[in-house]
Amino acid sequence: MNIVRVALDLPLPRLFDYLAPDAGESDIGRRVNVPFGAGSRTGVIVALAAASDQPGAKLKAVTEILRDMPALPAEWLALCEFCARYYQTPLGEVTSFALPPMLRRGKLPRMKKPAAAIAASPAPSARDTVPGASARDITTATVPRPLRPQLMAAQQEAVAAIAGVVGFHTLLLHGVTGSGKTEVYLRAIDAVLARGGQALMLVPEIALTPQLEGRVAARFPRAHIVCANSGMADAARARGFLEALSGRAEIVLGTRLAVFMPLPRLQLIIVDEEHDASFKQQEGLRYSARDVAVWRAHQLNIPVVLGSATPSLETFHHASTGRYRMLELPERAVAEAMPVVRIVDTRREKLQEGLSAALIKGLQQRLERGEQSLVFLNRRGYAPVLACPPCGWISRCQRCAANLVLHLADQRLRCHHCGFETAIPRACPDCGNVDLLPFGRGTQRLETMLAERFPEARVLRIDRDSASTPKKWQALLATIHAGEADILVGTQMLAKGHDFPLLTLVGAVGADAALFAADFRAPERLFAQLMQVGGRSGRADLPGEVLIQTEYPDHPLYRALVDHDYVRFARAQLDERRIAGFPPFSFQAMLRAEARSIEQSLAFLLAGRRAAEALADGVTLYDAVPMRMQRLMTLERGQLLVESASRPALQSFLAAWMEKLYALKMPGGLRWHLDVDPLEF
Repeated sequence: MNIVRVALDLPLPRLFDYLAPDAGESDIGRRVNVPFGAGSRTGVIVALAAASDQPGAKLKAVTEILRDMPALPAEWLALCEFCARYYQTPLGEVTSFALPPMLRRGKLPRMKKPAAAIAASPAPSARDTVPGASARDITTATVPRPLRPQLMAAQQEAVAAIAGVVGFHTLLLHGVTGSGKTEVYLRAIDAVLARGGQALMLVPEIALTPQLEGRVAARFPRAHIVCANSGMADAARARGFLEALSGRAEIVLGTRLAVFMPLPRLQLIIVDEEHDASFKQQEGLRYSARDVAVWRAHQLNIPVVLGSATPSLETFHHASTGRYRMLELPERAVAEAMPVVRIVDTRREKLQEGLSAALIKGLQQRLERGEQSLVFLNRRGYAPVLACPPCGWISRCQRCAANLVLHLADQRLRCHHCGFETAIPRACPDCGNVDLLPFGRGTQRLETMLAERFPEARVLRIDRDSASTPKKWQALLATIHAGEADILVGTQMLAKGHDFPLLTLVGAVGADAALFAADFRAPERLFAQLMQVGGRSGRADLPGEVLIQTEYPDHPLYRALVDHDYVRFARAQLDERRIAGFPPFSFQAMLRAEARSIEQSLAFLLAGRRAAEALADGVTLYDAVPMRMQRLMTLERGQLLVESASRPALQSFLAAWMEKLYALKMPGGLRWHLDVDPLEF
């Protein structure tokens, strides 16, 4: 009897056997509808078997093998199996996550040609395909390419190095802000398309995808380009997936989920801004798209390019020790020089709504010259908290261990962690005092202050509130590029990937708190954030200036920023991590639990720790502790860190430990997960 092994989207580390008399080898990788419990589910066939460890009388027959699209290839299944194995996640959850929602529900989008027939289409080339065209629209006419900028010597060397790679190599393209990394990517993609191959390019933020798509489309006007990100409609995501699977898509651009796009002729993977924490998924399948991209390149024996002005310390360490190849772009491609970075000592200065006299003067000068400025504050809302000074009441979230942020423009108090919101109270809920005061400042308050201080200026705020939809975000960018804004007030949304020719001044405020955060990665993130946002200034013909306000002007991090010396900063940080035994000199996983009470969460973690003690050869087990934000959405959370100097030893331990964890008894409502290579503590 023919038996198919099916991966189903269930939190169980196993496959499910079903009878399928008509199944053959060609059905491995196909979606399948199967009965499950009292209902039905859609899964993926991952193997055939002649026998099952379940009694034959208990085996149910599949409802239908879906042959309406090409089977998912062996390479795609192997990628999912790697993620399941490394991130200790059931294979069914991985395959479900890697498929677009419409396909995982067993449906297909409407297409110009039946999905099952797409695979028969000839592979197009960059010269004869129009984005979104059907097979009958393809023309063999040669379309002239747009003029390209002349490469600098370092860019030419980088392009030649990538083109000369044979087989698997990981290359770090370390280029200062504005050094022309994207142009290097485009030249590398051009070489791939000329060979008839496909290229995959990952970016950290959805907001960057349309901008990059426009630039790639302009360079390759006849190439079939597919975008993939979580903000797309279900049907569009599914169509793009099928076009990639069939080989019609030549270039795939997307955020972290695009790393799972099936590409039969994939010859190059690019990860732009590889340091960005957005490449790490923080729920469900907790994977790093950057690391998965490197594994996929190794699997396919192709090059992968990691690009950044501020590489992650792990990546820089690999490049410094020879595991990765370093390609340097030390100079800007268009601007004559890097922006001048100045440290503004605020210890003895009375600030005006958080702004120093030097920054206010700089803003005034840019207004007089018709140039743009950016004031960077990575804190949304009007103020971090609303408080009552007489009695000490502050606006706390009812569901989280966090404060409600004052959003004065909407007259709301909002939690930026769980989304809870409420109206601003007219008086203190505890003592009735009507003089409630905002403490601290966010982008809304800064926007208001700047509008009052510079009434002639056009002040534009850019944050998750003002750019809440892709349409609003694009409208804001259009306003900036049209020169219709004088002073920008922005969060990290503006810190990367944007070229504003008129922007010549960046002022950074409120950065000091990250210097003393409990997370050992906080200095690395702060340095990257400030260097990236500072790099927005002076990217064209006008010279740029960066003013960083601080009460710690002699801090080594700020001194390295003044000198544009990432390497000095990175080496100092790596020395500290080597002494402390932190990554990349160790490997970590975090077991987390959440329940109705912290006692339940910690009890489960303690039971997990006891189950691990006999397995922990070469692995350090730490104590179970409450998380830094203990309560989130009414659940009390705890965590337990495990660490090893050996990645194989940690992986071996985790595989054995997971079997023990699945066997533990849990109180109702308790949930747990394992986060391998965690970024959040």
